[in-house]
Amino acid sequence: MNVMPTLTQSEPRLDTSVATAPAPIAPTADWRGQLPVLRAGAATLRQLQISDAASLVEVLTTDEVTRFISPPPTTVEGFERFIAWTLAEQAAGRYICFGIVPDGCEHAVGIIQVRQLEPNFATAEWGFALGSAFWGMGLFHASALAVIDFAFEHVGIHRLEARAAVANGRGNAALRKLGAVSEAVLRRSFLRNGTYLDQVLWGIAATEWVYFRSTALPHVH
Repeated sequence: MNVMPTLTQSEPRLDTSVATAPAPIAPTADWRGQLPVLRAGAATLRQLQISDAASLVEVLTTDEVTRFISPPPTTVEGFERFIAWTLAEQAAGRYICFGIVPDGCEHAVGIIQVRQLEPNFATAEWGFALGSAFWGMGLFHASALAVIDFAFEHVGIHRLEARAAVANGRGNAALRKLGAVSEAVLRRSFLRNGTYLDQVLWGIAATEWVYFRSTALPHVH
C-alpha cells in the first residue's frame, strides 16, 4: 500500500511558501529530538534507525510497491543516507518519518512520512509505503490512524494533504477509509517511468478529524 509518491526521496525539497499561514494548534510533544514510540494494532511505530536500511531496501523496492511512487533508494547505502536525512530534517522541525515494525519483526518494513508545507507546520503533506507482503493485514490502517492522531494532537498540524495516482485504487480506497476528502484531480501532475499520471488530492482538517474519530473509529494508542 502506498500513496504520496513525492515523499520517498532521499533529497530535501525546498519550501517556497511565502504566504502567511493560519495560527497552528499548539504542539504538545517535543518530537524534534526523538519521536515517541506509538502502538498501532499489531505494529509499533518508531523513529527510523540506520539498521532499518537493509529491510527497507528489500521490501520497498519491489515492483508492486514502487508502481505509484517516486523511485526509492535501491541500495542499503542509499537508504542509510535517506534515514540520516530524515533525522536531520526532523531535528530542524520540517519532517517526521515513522518506521512501521510489525509484531515479531526487529526492523521496519514500511514508513509513514509527514513534511511541512508551511514553515510553522500548520499544513503538511503525508505519504506511506509498506512492503507488499504486509498488505491486507490491517497494518497500514492502524498505523495511519496513529500517525494522524499524533500529527493533529501533538505536532499542531491544521491540515493534512495527500496525493495518490488516480490509477492507485488501493491507495485511494485507504485514504477514503481514513475519512480523507477527495478535493481535486491534479491532471498530469506526477511523472513516473516517462509517463505523466493524474493524481487525486486528498485533505483532512484537524476539526474534521476530531468529529470523524469520535463517530467512526476507535482510538489507537
